[in-house]
Amino acid sequence: MDPRLPLLLFGSFGILLFLNFPIAAALGISSVLVIGVFDLAPPELIPQQLQSATDSWTLLAVPFFILAGNILGKTAISERLVRLARVVVGQFPAGLAMVAVIVSIFFAGISGSGPADTAALEAILIPGMVAAGYDKRSAAALMAAGGGIGIIVPPSIALVIYGVVANASISRLFIAGILPGALVGFSLFCVSYLLFGKDPNIRPEKRGSLREIGTAFKDAAWGLLAPLIILGGIYGGVFTATEAATVAVVYGVIVGFFIHRDLKLSDLPGILIDTGVTTGVVMMIVCTASVFAWVLNTSGVAAAAAAGLLHLASGKIVGLLLINAVLLVAGSFMDAISIFYILLPILLPVVQVLGIDLVHFGIIMTINLAIGQITPPVGVNLFVACGIARISMKEISRAVLPMVAAQTAALLVVSFWPDLSLFLTRFMR
Repeated sequence: MDPRLPLLLFGSFGILLFLNFPIAAALGISSVLVIGVFDLAPPELIPQQLQSATDSWTLLAVPFFILAGNILGKTAISERLVRLARVVVGQFPAGLAMVAVIVSIFFAGISGSGPADTAALEAILIPGMVAAGYDKRSAAALMAAGGGIGIIVPPSIALVIYGVVANASISRLFIAGILPGALVGFSLFCVSYLLFGKDPNIRPEKRGSLREIGTAFKDAAWGLLAPLIILGGIYGGVFTATEAATVAVVYGVIVGFFIHRDLKLSDLPGILIDTGVTTGVVMMIVCTASVFAWVLNTSGVAAAAAAGLLHLASGKIVGLLLINAVLLVAGSFMDAISIFYILLPILLPVVQVLGIDLVHFGIIMTINLAIGQITPPVGVNLFVACGIARISMKEISRAVLPMVAAQTAALLVVSFWPDLSLFLTRFMR
């Protein structure tokens, strides 16, 4: 391998990112530059690679889950889930903070996206939390961290992409994400209590009566059923993860148009346009990242980097710590899809030598990237939270540190306790 190749590849990629090029463009330009300079392949290979990257039945799940999330996001399901959580746990210390975490977990089972989760719920919860005496910066940071659960708990677009790149079972990945996602949520519960539980400025909610709880549960029932139907069908072997995405769309249409009647036909063009734009962005990154990954493999950069990691890793524990460190740093600067395509060619050989299950590793990697969504300088959930709460990036970056610490602790538990991820997968049909 020519030592100048990785320098040109990663150097040009870094410079383009610094110049605020879209990440898809940065990946594509740096890849084409290296292919041309070092004559790695004939030019016609590039469009072939772009096409083959999306020629996957499994990737059909991505636009359908995005569409399902957009449909259900346009309904009042999130408001109904918030109302239910408030009457059930709102009266406890740090009750509204716990409401934020609980609803984040359930909405994650609908949206499959961290930023979408953050955007949908923060606009509903932040005004009420501030009115009840919560610090706006800490409340916004908690919502951003809760939004990160959206890529851990199924249905998760990030897990779909990981399954495609790593050739792992997406159905098993979805089921494996349930308990780790709950653990990450529990870690945020703990932070919520420590930050807000004994704050004298916070006024607890009024205890909900049994009648109010019953009414709220009835109103939120269809929102609660959405993740249960999707996961139950996958767990019971009724449908695959890709088929589950279409089931989610049909479910969203039925609930939105015929049960809650929150949606009108005039809403459909906007929903479809948003879905098309988001899908286009995702698939453009998939295409150019696959070319970048091909360059890494063909040039020998991936093999050399994997050999270097294995040399540093004296055992499974050290290896996992090193991998987590690499992923945490990468997640602070890049989106999840790009990281899957860029780092998996390097990390998969290391993971196989260390004897780590691919499904377990997928959950480890995804939690790392969820933490990356709330880590400056490119924490996408932080930017969403800042815009809605109208606070500065500097303010939320300080406030989010306890959440980052809690989620990192959960990450270490998941990393070194594989049964937490793999236990439920053993009962799948």
